[in-house]
Parts: sequence; structure tokens; C-alpha cells
Amino acid sequence: MLDLRAPTLSVDRGERLTREGYRREFRERDAAIRNRDSWKLERRQHFEELGNESWAAVRRGDWTEALRLLDTEQRRNALTEVHQGDVRRRTVFHRVRVAQKPLTPYMQWELNSQRVRAECGEHIHVVSADQVAESEREGLLPEVVVLGGGTLYHVMYSETGVPDGAIRHTDPELIERWENYIRALYRIGEDVRDYVRREVAQLPPPEQWNTATDAKTRVE
Repeated sequence: MLDLRAPTLSVDRGERLTREGYRREFRERDAAIRNRDSWKLERRQHFEELGNESWAAVRRGDWTEALRLLDTEQRRNALTEVHQGDVRRRTVFHRVRVAQKPLTPYMQWELNSQRVRAECGEHIHVVSADQVAESEREGLLPEVVVLGGGTLYHVMYSETGVPDGAIRHTDPELIERWENYIRALYRIGEDVRDYVRREVAQLPPPEQWNTATDAKTRVE
């Protein structure tokens, strides 16, 4: 267990952004970053990936097609191009993904997706739910992005995992505390490629689940 407590993050502070407003602002601010890294913490175990063809294949039960779509030449080229752009701007976007066992169907899919991202240059580490337990005594950690050391986004979702915008925070002390916390998790985390090889690759295709509760209903 990591002996480290996450900073507090109040939903009553900061500026609320709509889904489209957040996406637009994120792209603009991310593109402007030079010589500073960014950090993202991903905690929820289920999201709805709207408009994603691979995720749609999972939803209709076609696991083979879902995996194929995650690993196309076109996707790899696009991911590699993003990574090369980061290299030119001297910035690294780090992801920390909390994986809680047993893995939900979404997590089984996402970790395969993140493996491909890592193979194309992204920096993604996985930590267990036990490693963040000290920070979750009063509830799950939030979804957080610290962008270029200047902006913190508390990313919001509906109960079923549908994107719902974000709350923007710009307080320098708050941003520094969260950046340090996510960086500490990243340091103790495992490269997603190694994690997938050990914990995910051998799993059978996911079956049906209840998205309203984020719980699997598969028969063991």
C-alpha cells in the first residue's frame, strides 16, 4: 500500500466546463505546451466510449473485431504522430491507470488499447486499487488531468460513465500537489505493456455486464 494521501479536490471550486467546451479548451492548451510534462490519473473502472468503433464491437460481443480495431496500421500511425509531436515540443503526457480486480470488461478492453498506445510511445503505468487505498477512505479518487503544470481538470462523468465535461482549476498550489501525487503513483506503477502480458493477455473475451452498476454479470 502506498503511504501517500491524495490532495483534496472540491467540486464546488473551479470553473465548470461543458463536454464540448472542455474538449476544445484541452486541445488548445495541450497544443501550446512547451518543455513541461502533463499527468493524468484514471480511476473509474467503466466508461462509455462514445463513437469508438472498437468499443462498439465489445458492446455487441465481437471481441476479435474489437482487438483488431485497436491495432490497425492507421491507429498506430496516428498515435505515433501524436508522440512525435510531443517529442518536438519536449513534453511527455503521463497516464496512471488504476486497475481493480476482477477487471471489468471495460478495463480488459482499455488495457489492451493502452498497450498499443504504449507501443507507439505513450508513457502509461498501472497501479492497483490497493496502492491507492490510503487515498480512498472516503470515496474513489477523481479523474484528474494536470496539463503542462498550469491547468488542472477534474474530469466529470455520468453514473454510467458518459463524459460530462470538467471542472477547471488554476490554483498553483493545488496543481503542484496533484502533479506530485500522480507523479509518485507513476513512479511505483508498472508499465502497461508488462501488466497486460501478465494479467490481461490470457483472459477470455469479456461477457455481458450491467453498465448501470459497473458490475459484471458473467457466469463464472
